[in-house]
Amino acid sequence: MNMYNFDKIIDRRGTASVKWDLRKTIFKREDVLPMWVADMDFETPDFIVNAIKERASHPVYGYSLMEDSYYNAFISFTKRRHNWEIKKEWMVFSPGIVTAVNAAIKAFTNEGDGVIVQPPVYFPFFNAVNNNKRKLLENQLIYIDNTYKFDFEDLREKAKEANMILLSSPHNPVCRCWNDDELKELGKICLENDVIIISDEIHADLILPDYKHRPLATLSDELAQVCITCMAPSKTFNVAGLFTSIIIIQNEKLREKYNNEMESISLVHANLFGMIAAEAGYSEGDYWLDELMDYVNTNFKLVDDFLKNEIPSIKMVKAEATYLAWLDFKETGLSDEKLHHKLINEAKLGLSPGNIFGKGGEGFMRMNLGTPKQYVEEALQQLKSVFV
Repeated sequence: MNMYNFDKIIDRRGTASVKWDLRKTIFKREDVLPMWVADMDFETPDFIVNAIKERASHPVYGYSLMEDSYYNAFISFTKRRHNWEIKKEWMVFSPGIVTAVNAAIKAFTNEGDGVIVQPPVYFPFFNAVNNNKRKLLENQLIYIDNTYKFDFEDLREKAKEANMILLSSPHNPVCRCWNDDELKELGKICLENDVIIISDEIHADLILPDYKHRPLATLSDELAQVCITCMAPSKTFNVAGLFTSIIIIQNEKLREKYNNEMESISLVHANLFGMIAAEAGYSEGDYWLDELMDYVNTNFKLVDDFLKNEIPSIKMVKAEATYLAWLDFKETGLSDEKLHHKLINEAKLGLSPGNIFGKGGEGFMRMNLGTPKQYVEEALQQLKSVFV
């Protein structure tokens, strides 16, 4: 019997929710069903809410330390979930992973250095490279048989002029949980060319049944020395608004460079309630997380089956991780502009357009399934009303 009710509808309107309260700004109308921003419409788990309430009952919210219990909670969780034994001294703070990616680019590369991204991919990667005046090297993923794979031949060439790669693992938006062989080959190419790996593993805990996430740094001691692993409770426990991320850097020299970069812009103080939420989640969240992913997996199956049976012109790419469905609309024959317009103004759905994720994203849309089944069913009916 399930302990948690993920079917419960929570009205998020009027709570300064980016997903819900910016509909008019983003989509030019307020009656769209928003399934774009990657946070969930489920209640933040009770053990986190209770921990925050308990600390909030103390009337002083001053500067706060990261206590041993905070570190130990994450260390234990990472051992349980990923069989990775990390040490406290490897853990450094960032308010967010995008912040960490930008800091790492500044710390470990120079202007004009090559940085590899693998589109279609999380779009802030492009901004991080371009805004810091690095050379953007695109190693586009290969879309084949309703899934994606690395283009290793192209990666070998790009790595020759690169100093860094930004890896999305599990991959946002294409839902891949990269396997050991794929990660080993990528790591081998990077080691051969002295390429530092920034491994964005924010979705590491959001793995669908029959798949297993492997932290890249656990594959070998050599890789651990060139890998900066980015993790966070934000996606896992739906606490993105508390801005707390954990960056794992085993190489002492790289860790010192990263810390110096963060200190230079005074990004070293954590959010009090972010730490409280992270500790509670990592200490008590296993059962909730298992139930969450069972529910999300049901949503994925619902979408996949419905599209196959009712709207065969739209296909869901095979999902292995995250709660973000990657939908292929290319058979509709619509341009990106017309597709986006049709979804907003006829289907009344607010999705993330695939072209913002770079090359290979044309003709796709990202749909957030971290939401009650009722919303998913409404979205599918609204799609059917327009595309059938």
